[in-house]
Amino acid sequence: MAAPLPNTQQAMRRRNLSLVLHAVAAHGPLSRASVAARVGLTRAAVSTLVDELIRDGLLVELGPSRPGTVGRPGSALQLNERGPAGLGAEIGVDHLAVCAVDLTGRVRARTEIASANRDRSPAPVLTQLSSLVRQVAAEAELMGLRPVGLSVAVPGLVARDSSLVVRAPNLGWEGVDIGPELRTALPGLPVTVDNEANLSALAELWRGGHDPAPRDFVHVSAEIGIGAAVVLEGQLLRGTHGFAGELGHVPVRPEGPECACGGRGCLEQYAGEEAVLRASGLSPEEAAAQHPGPGGRITVLAVRAASGDQRVRRALRGAGSALGIALAGAVNLLDPEKVVLGGALTPLAPWLLPALERELGRRLTDPARPGSGAVTVSRLGPDGPLLGAANSVVQAVLDDPAGFRDPAGAGEPAEVRGNDA
Repeated sequence: MAAPLPNTQQAMRRRNLSLVLHAVAAHGPLSRASVAARVGLTRAAVSTLVDELIRDGLLVELGPSRPGTVGRPGSALQLNERGPAGLGAEIGVDHLAVCAVDLTGRVRARTEIASANRDRSPAPVLTQLSSLVRQVAAEAELMGLRPVGLSVAVPGLVARDSSLVVRAPNLGWEGVDIGPELRTALPGLPVTVDNEANLSALAELWRGGHDPAPRDFVHVSAEIGIGAAVVLEGQLLRGTHGFAGELGHVPVRPEGPECACGGRGCLEQYAGEEAVLRASGLSPEEAAAQHPGPGGRITVLAVRAASGDQRVRRALRGAGSALGIALAGAVNLLDPEKVVLGGALTPLAPWLLPALERELGRRLTDPARPGSGAVTVSRLGPDGPLLGAANSVVQAVLDDPAGFRDPAGAGEPAEVRGNDA
């Protein structure tokens, strides 16, 4: 999200442009009069701001709104579906994915390929990713969209306000700054990098389909490892260094097996994908062979559990119990409205949730707050990190539209309107 603007006249105008754009994004199509009523500005001020947003290619006017009402109807405003676009990319352990979304958050172009990235050198991964980004950007441009930024989701710790991947153990990367190579390959395109769990949580906040959207929740997601992110009062909690949410390395059984992080009995040793496969009597290689491609190993577990495989179901109950133990501390500490289960865990939710909620309910300090119903399953599924990445670019446009003017003048000059708009 954009940094707060200073209190100057120019900054106030930029904030007002954002207010108008956010109002249309959340409630549009809207007339200018309706926008003015929602944002608390005069109709004349809103009309001037709307004209600017139309000229900059961020809003478009439709036909007259609310036909049949008393008085002169205003023209309805909506976000421009041929304006700025956000590019999102995901570096997974077994795949690479890229998508483009328009200002409404709708996916307009997407590609995904299987890619064995574990212990692979970063350079060829980034070269391959850059090629996919260029492909998706070109597809978006053919639709009249204008990519204005790229955000990349990675399964590891990312230093705050940087593109430095401090540690991604499931990729085998340490101290890798992926920004410079991507910026060189994609000149002129701003690049940001974030942890996949953070971006999944932001996708849940912005595009999760909740009504109303929860303002305080813990989002848990998984691939090979397990990550979490905390949203408080609608804002992502990052922590001092940007490392908040490392749920996978919370010890659930201190006497348990050694973890790659150096600890013992971490949650990942019981609820991570490979741990569940082992407990099910499957090797990761065997599962991948049965169902090749991204997410194939999770699919094998889901299919076997659905068919009644008792060993798989027992392994998932154990994983759910471990998740409940780890989450109990977070819930007791933060008192969130919800816990959201997302990412690769979503297809396994029917077999994880009963044990998770039972363990969580046993350990909550407030006896009036049962574990059942405290956990919800994300509708975004494994797409959370990718959608969060792309939509983070869109949110930056909504937060500071003046920073994303179309240098070519994407919008036609707007008709000047008075206070009766």
